[in-house]
Amino acid sequence: MITLCFAAKGGSGTTVVACTRAIRSPGPSLLVDLAGDGPAALGIAESDRPGVVDWLASSAPISHLDDLVVEVAPDLSVLPACGSGSTHDEVTTDVDRWSELTDWLVEWAHDTGGSVVIDAGTLPIPASFAERCPTRWLVTRSCYLSLRRASRSVTRATGVILIEEPGRALSRRDVENATSAPVVAQIAWDSRVARSVDCGLLVSGRLSRSLCRDLAKAIA
Repeated sequence: MITLCFAAKGGSGTTVVACTRAIRSPGPSLLVDLAGDGPAALGIAESDRPGVVDWLASSAPISHLDDLVVEVAPDLSVLPACGSGSTHDEVTTDVDRWSELTDWLVEWAHDTGGSVVIDAGTLPIPASFAERCPTRWLVTRSCYLSLRRASRSVTRATGVILIEEPGRALSRRDVENATSAPVVAQIAWDSRVARSVDCGLLVSGRLSRSLCRDLAKAIA
């Protein structure tokens, strides 16, 4: 199974959702950190090796991806975005390169019997890559600006993870109409989740029970 998590606007909670999805997956899971915030959210050191975004921009063979995977826990691994000394402000649009990455992810899931979770954040990714991900979650707040951008996105969601905030005027139905996708989970904003991220406790298992419960509805 491959799950793509993406957002139309920064600060929507995509990284937390992707990390939680990977941590709570039954069996082996691989978090593909295209957004670059995975290690910080999980509370692990940044890799001193290149990452998947570096690989996309190179001509390295697909087999090199195996060497870039970092084991975080017995059933959780991370494919970082880039090494600690590099940045990924621009990402290649080479469709063939993205296709190679998809092939490798499909093979990883098949060989391990596990799940792949991709945190794309607001990164523009080729539509051909997104379409090969069976599950595509748009993570968003019921924010007009976010939904306005989401309606123009080339990545079409199969489901929406709605982060609920008090005081918002837009309803679940408004979100579904704007995105042309069903809301598969509604997650209440919880300050305890923010504290867990700030303290690097996500990978330690100290996850919000409400977050895990609400996200489980989307996974089922």
